[in-house]
Amino acid sequence: MKMKAQPYDIEVGRYEIIVNATDADELGIHAGDRVQVKNRDTITAVVETTDAIIPPGRVGIYREAWEALKTVPDEVVEVIPAERPRSIQYIRKKMDKQKLTSEEMHDIIADIVKGNLTEIELTSFVTASYIYGMDADEIEWMTRAMVKTGDQISFDTHPVMDHHSIGGVPGNKISLCVVPIVAAAGLLIPKTSSRAITGAGGSADLMEILAPVSFSAEEVKKITTKVGGCLVWGGATNIAPADDKIIGVEYPLSIDPRSQLISSVMAKKYAVGADTMVLDIPMGNQSKIATIQEARKLARDFIELGDRLKMRVECAITYGGSPIGRTIGGGLEVREALTMLEKFEGPTSLIEKTLAISGMMLEMGGVAAKNEGQKMAAEIVKSGKALRKFKEIIEVQGGDPKITSEQVPVGDKVATVLSPQDGYVLEIFNKRLVAVCRTAGAPHDKGAGILIHKKKGEYVKKGDGLFTIYADKEWKLDAAIKESLRDPIMFVEGMVLEKVQVV
Repeated sequence: MKMKAQPYDIEVGRYEIIVNATDADELGIHAGDRVQVKNRDTITAVVETTDAIIPPGRVGIYREAWEALKTVPDEVVEVIPAERPRSIQYIRKKMDKQKLTSEEMHDIIADIVKGNLTEIELTSFVTASYIYGMDADEIEWMTRAMVKTGDQISFDTHPVMDHHSIGGVPGNKISLCVVPIVAAAGLLIPKTSSRAITGAGGSADLMEILAPVSFSAEEVKKITTKVGGCLVWGGATNIAPADDKIIGVEYPLSIDPRSQLISSVMAKKYAVGADTMVLDIPMGNQSKIATIQEARKLARDFIELGDRLKMRVECAITYGGSPIGRTIGGGLEVREALTMLEKFEGPTSLIEKTLAISGMMLEMGGVAAKNEGQKMAAEIVKSGKALRKFKEIIEVQGGDPKITSEQVPVGDKVATVLSPQDGYVLEIFNKRLVAVCRTAGAPHDKGAGILIHKKKGEYVKKGDGLFTIYADKEWKLDAAIKESLRDPIMFVEGMVLEKVQVV
């Protein structure tokens, strides 16, 4: 059927069109079916139907499909029914608890990237993977497919270093320190990072306060080759593009299938040319991984996949029961990281974790002798080499290399929550801490966050500040204060958590 094209500037994550129900009946199609849309080019798109939004004879084309067709308003295009992609039967196979082949996995991932799967179909794949899991073969095949269906970077110099944290612990700002330390030692480290999904700030969110983070794969290579390292947002590249679409389904379901976690991390590292990686696995009852047994199992899975991909992987199981450093959120975290590079000062947890991860990477990269990596990392910071390298990275990414920790902006709406009594801080609840930060505006508002005055095990007197909330907007600060009092983020010894009376 020939129809006039009408643009709908709405991003839906796949090729999608909308047609009048009368035209849909004539074509013999229903909502969720696929059609081919042809002008000079041809795409396969998912159909929506309407009784009113689009009149008969016209086809509404959403942003991704419009850009792919390069059409113009009122141009006549041809719409014809199309078969469903083969990958749907492979998704049903996974739902039936059967093992997929390499080719079947590639077809599923390719259709995810092309936008050929509906949200229901993609959700079915993610859910089946969550329930039934994947074996080592399937994880490898999924990883390779995610790499193959996106851009890749290849460096002439090796080794190419990388590090990654599986997350789950607030304030984990160490990438801002690790990257310049490793680069200052003469190693390449093209660090692609994520934005926060449920946290108060991902590494890309933090770096964006200092410099732009959106670059193509080719630009990432140029930056890294020039100064030795970078800190960029992986979502701006076309590296492992299926991952972001899969995460988009996982987020509302609050699930993180282990198979897809492993594939996601390794695909992005493999695609940027990394051949050596340190994986940080925070462990504790406040993090994603609760026990040492779980942490060791996850570490073995990553190392095995690394062997299959010919990547050298080492894992650091770290303490995840308390925040890293004393700041959570945007500018506060950037200030703390910069202070560490400027003065080699800061919370012990931040300094020790930074040096431990950096030291492992320096030893793996062959620039430090065994058991000498932490010492070398400390010397690189103390000498000012790490700070100078970080300023080079900031400048080449388009930021101001003269910025200091004191100049990093933070929210000017401030409130401190006081301790109701004397005692020791027995617990800090990470999830509640992050929830208060997000209520204050993080990660969207770069000045929002929390400065912790008393950490676990420290003594506090009645009336002393426990933590200070920062916000860019007064109403968000008020909401964050209420949230912190409604569901406390700290437990001070002797505090009555709740009083229940018989009525």
